[in-house]
Amino acid sequence: MTAKAELFVDSRCELGEGPFWNPLLDRLFWFDILNQTLLSATADGQLVDRITFKDKASAAAVVDTDTLAVAQSGGLVRYQFSTDLTTPIAPIEADAPHNRTNDSRMDRSGGFWIGTMNRGGGGPKTGAVYQWKAGVLTPILQNLGIPNSICFSPDGTRAYFTDAGAVILTAQLDPETGLPIGPWTEFFSGAPGGGDGSVVDSEGFVWNARWGGSCVIRIAPNGKLDRVIELPVPNVSCPAFGGKDFKTLYLTTAREHMSPAELEQYPLSGSVFAIEVDVPGLPEPFLKL
Repeated sequence: MTAKAELFVDSRCELGEGPFWNPLLDRLFWFDILNQTLLSATADGQLVDRITFKDKASAAAVVDTDTLAVAQSGGLVRYQFSTDLTTPIAPIEADAPHNRTNDSRMDRSGGFWIGTMNRGGGGPKTGAVYQWKAGVLTPILQNLGIPNSICFSPDGTRAYFTDAGAVILTAQLDPETGLPIGPWTEFFSGAPGGGDGSVVDSEGFVWNARWGGSCVIRIAPNGKLDRVIELPVPNVSCPAFGGKDFKTLYLTTAREHMSPAELEQYPLSGSVFAIEVDVPGLPEPFLKL
């Protein structure tokens, strides 16, 4: 595997987040949350899509070749490439305009875990995590600041999560429903910066982006730090596996809250980086509507 992250797309998003590989289109997708935009690029880094939404959107699940289910502030919406239109699937905190969606990911059972947070950042703890599955929205966690690191073990029996990044927690899941059946306990703390988005590889190791830490780390299933790979930017936001063999780890980054001097020092902030790894990731389940 490569010892460092290489530039994939010089996108310079304000808040790059929510990357996912669409195997039906062979493209990486990611969001610029603050600019309400979804971007995509081919495996060789050529930009394809730049889609604008009506409100802040942070994550999506693949439905079919023409359709994504997008976690947009206020609800889950269906986006169709053929029409460039969105239609509602289900409301999510439609009565809480002070909130927006944040970190989200498909669980192994086919449920879509969707995090929300206060639009003002980590101040008022008005956020939550839900699972949307088969038309049912189930609350999982509430009174959250900044939900992040939502990811799942390969066998679907364990979930990971952090609120604001100091400690990553874990809980046992029912693999049939994808819902917790045990308490949330400490899994990992430490390493530079704060824990942001995470994804699990095929060996069950957790790859965690470190906001303010200029790196991505790999954590063993027993909670021990396995590896640190540095990036040339401070705010690393979320990882995703992709490519034809899922042996490329893509990483979004951000420019949000950086001063002019910091942007001059780290000009590639907000871009997408890639690391070639030896242990592949796993494809995300498609969402059934």
